[in-house]
Amino acid sequence: MMTTAVVLHRSSIVMSRAASCSRRLFSIQQIQQRSSFPAALTSSCFSSSPDYTNYETWHDHRFDDHHLDIMKRQQYYVNGGHGSHAVINMAGSVNDNNSNNSPLEGPRTSVLMELNDRVGALHDVLKYYWKYDVNITRIESRPVTSDGGGGTPKFDFFIDFHGKVDDPNVNALLHSLQQYTTKLLVLDEKEVHWFPRHISELDLIANRTLDAGTDLEANHPGFHDEAYRRRRATLANVALQHRTINECIPKMEYTKEEVETWGLVWDTMEGLWEKYACKEYKSSVNLLKKHCNYNRNNIPQLSDISSFLHLQTNFRLRPVAGLISSRDFLNGLAFRTFFCTQYIRHSSMPLYTPEPDICHELLGHVPMFVDRDFCDFSQEIGLASLGASDEDVLKLARCYWHSVEFGLCRGEDGKHKAYGAGLLSSFGELEYACKERDENEPYGVGEDGMPLRPEIKPWDPAVAAAQDFPITTYQPVYFLAESLSDAKLKMRKYCEDLPRPFFALYNAQTETVHIDRPVRRARGIPRDKAE
Repeated sequence: MMTTAVVLHRSSIVMSRAASCSRRLFSIQQIQQRSSFPAALTSSCFSSSPDYTNYETWHDHRFDDHHLDIMKRQQYYVNGGHGSHAVINMAGSVNDNNSNNSPLEGPRTSVLMELNDRVGALHDVLKYYWKYDVNITRIESRPVTSDGGGGTPKFDFFIDFHGKVDDPNVNALLHSLQQYTTKLLVLDEKEVHWFPRHISELDLIANRTLDAGTDLEANHPGFHDEAYRRRRATLANVALQHRTINECIPKMEYTKEEVETWGLVWDTMEGLWEKYACKEYKSSVNLLKKHCNYNRNNIPQLSDISSFLHLQTNFRLRPVAGLISSRDFLNGLAFRTFFCTQYIRHSSMPLYTPEPDICHELLGHVPMFVDRDFCDFSQEIGLASLGASDEDVLKLARCYWHSVEFGLCRGEDGKHKAYGAGLLSSFGELEYACKERDENEPYGVGEDGMPLRPEIKPWDPAVAAAQDFPITTYQPVYFLAESLSDAKLKMRKYCEDLPRPFFALYNAQTETVHIDRPVRRARGIPRDKAE
């Protein structure tokens, strides 16, 4: 579902795509020219009635070059048809199960009303919101399915607005609306899985680790090394104590042994990056060498990298003690935040790790976060994960795995290049996934249990969302995008078509997520929040 949002306010109309991270402003005339809303919406909402002359006053927003670029791209969404479905929205309220109102939003009410499709129908309704000083946050229109009997076409309008039913103004509003419809229903808030609304709430999920960073399996190379386990515990404690807001990531003093392990990985991968990494990765590594002291003899500091990324693409790093759930990890991406481990693999096996470590994070993931298209792509997945069902989170996690972790794209020379971190930090699998092969080379599994050659499929998020994957062997299937931009646009379209409980908009200035309808964050509330 392509979603375009319009904020109806006493002094402004702001138009934006609800799942994006910026807004674009339009005049009423531009909206009339470029939109294809249903007749019931366009003929009434944007009529030149004296009641709405104050809409000519516009909110002003400042954008950096990145936001201006996004705004140019959004011309596509405005010019594109919306069929018979339109959304006008800004932000809905969020209530927690343990509180009456969210500190971020005031109380909201949602209603459903049915209107005949005639000129001025919506105008007749909206003037009462103006009269009773009730601010609309969202309107969504859908045609009423005909029973085949003919008659006047009808539209259902879902309207969210500030206030509660027992407020005098809201009560008077609902009473006045009844003369225009035979169906006027007050809707309950939708109950969803808990999700962060402000970047500070990432602290509530960052420490919900599936392990403590020190809970090593018996087959882990460092399982019997007490010194290694103590070092892991120290690094984990630093992450557990960190807070996202107003705190710099502490500088870490890495040992000589840890730096030597890092250097061995760097030396092994450097030649392979030149041959098999995508151009965006190689360009980003050069920038990181210049600005973050990336080299074989130094493990870069997360604080330096995070500051650099924030200036480049508005992304940041947030240390974590260990693995966290797919839902929590993806929720962080919605805020352009990457949860990052700080421990390093055991020195006895420098080219192997059974878990993500700082080599995987800084050599695999971080260079790609210097690229804007990749960052936007990652955030699309994150925004779609907010409040999503467990089933949809699993689909998004598979999309993430087959792209951000193990994605391929077509290089300028037509050859397969890697942009996935799992490939860019693994010398064996990077060559396995990208090297050219004879067409007659057989598929199947070798004596070592590894696939003889992978299957390469075109990047299609719907297909990737259904594709299971192994975590202890090379991937039998990789997905190939034509470019990072192609990967992003297809992921965006897939996320828009998911049956999401709401659409989310990230405000980079306030570091807050706004949503388009009232919900209750009732499931999976973090322990600290519940208390």
